[in-house]
Amino acid sequence: MARIAGVNIPTNKRVHVALTYIHGIGDYSARQICERVAIADERRVNELTEEEVIRIRETIDQEYAVEGDLRREVSMNIKRLMDLGCYRGLRHRRNLPVRGQRTHTNARTRKGKARAIPGRKK
Repeated sequence: MARIAGVNIPTNKRVHVALTYIHGIGDYSARQICERVAIADERRVNELTEEEVIRIRETIDQEYAVEGDLRREVSMNIKRLMDLGCYRGLRHRRNLPVRGQRTHTNARTRKGKARAIPGRKK
């Protein structure tokens, strides 16, 4: 099992799919990394040599913000918005949708389970 950016990536998957298990690397970035390191699309992680894994690791370290650093950066951005007291920060603080979605119905993922209001039914 290869360990890249502090994540154990699955060995039996193709390289560009396995790289997406790293937080901050999507399909497009994974394909770009494979292209830079000159790894064919059909290669699997268990077929990689140790030096290829090292080249992938170096490419990710140099060019991408991943895992802990990325999570810290995102949380700091959200904290900054909350400290500023701007509209987006207030929405984050109140656990409501931030990007203009409706809340009269829906938004259950963000708001949590619906709570019954006592004495509402007539």
